[in-house]
Amino acid sequence: MAYAPATYDFYDADSHIMELPDFLTKYADPDIRSEIPDVSYSASIVTDEEVAEIMAQGGKHSDAHRQTQIDLGDRLIEKSKEIQALGAFTAADRSVAMDLLGFKKQLVFATHSVAFPFHPSSKKPLHLRYGATRAHNRHMVDFCAEDARLMGVGIVPIDDPEYAISELEWAIEQGLKAIWVPHRAPLERAPGHVELEGFWARLAEAGVPFLLHVGGAPLQVRDPWSNNGRGATKDWLGGGENVRTKDATVLHQAPEMFLSMMVIDGVFERHPTLKGAAVELGAGWVPEMLRRLDAITKVYSRNDTSVRFERTPTEQLTQQMGFTPMPHEDVANMIAQSNAELYLFSSDYPHIEGTRDPIGRFERTIGDLDEQVKTQFYTENFLRLFPEARVA
Repeated sequence: MAYAPATYDFYDADSHIMELPDFLTKYADPDIRSEIPDVSYSASIVTDEEVAEIMAQGGKHSDAHRQTQIDLGDRLIEKSKEIQALGAFTAADRSVAMDLLGFKKQLVFATHSVAFPFHPSSKKPLHLRYGATRAHNRHMVDFCAEDARLMGVGIVPIDDPEYAISELEWAIEQGLKAIWVPHRAPLERAPGHVELEGFWARLAEAGVPFLLHVGGAPLQVRDPWSNNGRGATKDWLGGGENVRTKDATVLHQAPEMFLSMMVIDGVFERHPTLKGAAVELGAGWVPEMLRRLDAITKVYSRNDTSVRFERTPTEQLTQQMGFTPMPHEDVANMIAQSNAELYLFSSDYPHIEGTRDPIGRFERTIGDLDEQVKTQFYTENFLRLFPEARVA
């Protein structure tokens, strides 16, 4: 028996690989391999000892550990977490995990390996950052190659339009199902800059959605905001390296700004077949963003001809975007404030943030809603973005 009940077809908009240290270097071009850093778990609840033990076993779990995970059955998502999870870094084991989870399809993101290619603060040359991007994307293609239920998410930093479009073409040709872009302003450009027009146009033409995801911009507020003259605070996992209370209160600001700028610059209006989703960034902020964009474009369009759209921002984003709520958020309230077409189910497997029972957590707020609305949340909104993913 699988975790996901047979009452709906569950399409999972968020899951992860827990990369081993050589995730990038193993797939990097030989001439840059020595300059690509190992994947680090320093800002994670995963310990160095756990990673070292797995590497000492040849980069795999022991047979006994693997069998213990399989024996969890439909409780796998409750107990199997982080780097110790079944299928955390081994493709064949992930297929077994999918049997036990019962999801029809699952988007697969990286976890820690995007830090080097995504963030210009690394101060590394563009050819190294995009070389690490290619290594990531090669590995993701390989991980998802043998199981059609696994929908690999490629990454493409958009700081350099030429590099970005070249990598996008490669990722599309290799069959990656979506492209994760950082949700910060590209270097010296807005995401709707004319030099990036070809990037969004190619995604729209190919029918490949872009994705925003936590980790695509700095997680924590700048140090001055945390300096209150008191002791340092812990994050919700008990450490200080992840999202802390103050960070969580403003986590939505970066993706909201990114999408708002795309709307204002007319990206969605010009490319009505462009699809996208904001994943693991919460969704409680979405209804107010829609109201604000509608109001501002209505007022400013009197003088600003660039925002005289044929479709309102709400119409654009409802038709072209999806958003994954956090398990603690009130999805029914979001739907009441906006509409049922915007929101997507996600498990976050095997991250602990996904909770031990994501379906149960979401059912707390949507359990009494109309069956059609629930089907939209668990199934149809995902398939609007990824129509080729439908399982007969």
